Amino acid sequence: MSTNLWKERKANAPLKQELPGPSKSSSISVDPVIKMPLDRSRKYGKKRLFHTAVTSSDSVYNTWQCRIMYYWFKKFRDGPNSEMGGFTRILHSGKPDKFMDEIPTFVAQPLPPGTDQGYIVLNRPWAFVQWVQQANIKEDYILMSEPDHIIVKPIPNLAKDGLGAAFPFFYIEPKKYESTLRKYFPEEKGPITNIDPIGNSPVIVGKDSLKKIAPTWMNVSLAMKKDPETDKAFGWVLEMYAYAVASALHGVANILHKDFMIQSMIERHLQPFVIFRTFTSSLLFCDIYQPPWDTEVGNKYIIHYTYGCDYDMKGKLTYGKIGEWRFDKRSYDTVVPPKNLPLPPPGVPESVVTLVKMVNEATANIPNWGNVKKKKLN
Repeated sequence: MSTNLWKERKANAPLKQELPGPSKSSSISVDPVIKMPLDRSRKYGKKRLFHTAVTSSDSVYNTWQCRIMYYWFKKFRDGPNSEMGGFTRILHSGKPDKFMDEIPTFVAQPLPPGTDQGYIVLNRPWAFVQWVQQANIKEDYILMSEPDHIIVKPIPNLAKDGLGAAFPFFYIEPKKYESTLRKYFPEEKGPITNIDPIGNSPVIVGKDSLKKIAPTWMNVSLAMKKDPETDKAFGWVLEMYAYAVASALHGVANILHKDFMIQSMIERHLQPFVIFRTFTSSLLFCDIYQPPWDTEVGNKYIIHYTYGCDYDMKGKLTYGKIGEWRFDKRSYDTVVPPKNLPLPPPGVPESVVTLVKMVNEATANIPNWGNVKKKKLN
């Protein structure tokens, strides 16, 4: 959306903070843990396009990541087996920025001051609520993604038969937290296993389903944040649990793509607070790999460069300390990465080399790279 048109889509829907009641549309009864079929061929007469949506603030940090992500989205959108349709950056700053004409953008309003209680991630479901209610989305499916995702090959529509497509995060454990989750997912809705062990990204889901899920996701997130027990139990993954609950409340189960995932053995033993506060392991999505722990790209679709990559000059991972060679997105929170980052030394895994090469290609080809200062509005 161009700067001149953004006001037409300015969010004005009221923010409802009450808990949703039982969904009348819940008619699907399936085991949520479903393996991806080995035969992934499509038997449909036409492509089932999905729209890729990424929420972002107007920070330098989020902006340069979005620009790189959109560059690679465009490179693979028309590739073999792709069912990638349109793309939208959902900018939840409440005002346009200077990249409205570079990246298709919908301007959403941030939460009212104080509503997030310091948990800024709550702007994500609220931004999606505004977008699905107000935007003209042509595709029938939505891929919810994030700024620090790099697409490495054309993505087909992995959702099917009314089911979404998501990755089962090992640290999302509905059974373990059943007593807490029953506050939001009452027993009459079914067994706690109806809540999939997922977050909201990456997820491919039907557009009509997301229109129902998004407000519930928002309201459950707010209710969880207000409840001290839930807030303490879930911490920074609270909003992920809220999406999983909302999806279950509306009877939308998900195909879990665990057969196509590479995980380090280390991360299986780490708790969420360790992962999110020290960034020393990897979180993996169905067809996503995350350097440095995932060493090969293989058949994955997305790089999620969440964690810092640190090595000595012999190519050895310097676990827990800054390496002689490093790439960490957090090094560029107020400035953009320079062009032509140095490649890793010999011996560093393929995944890390691929990541840096892809960042370098994007920065070499994106116009006016390095110019991400906020636009001054009159």
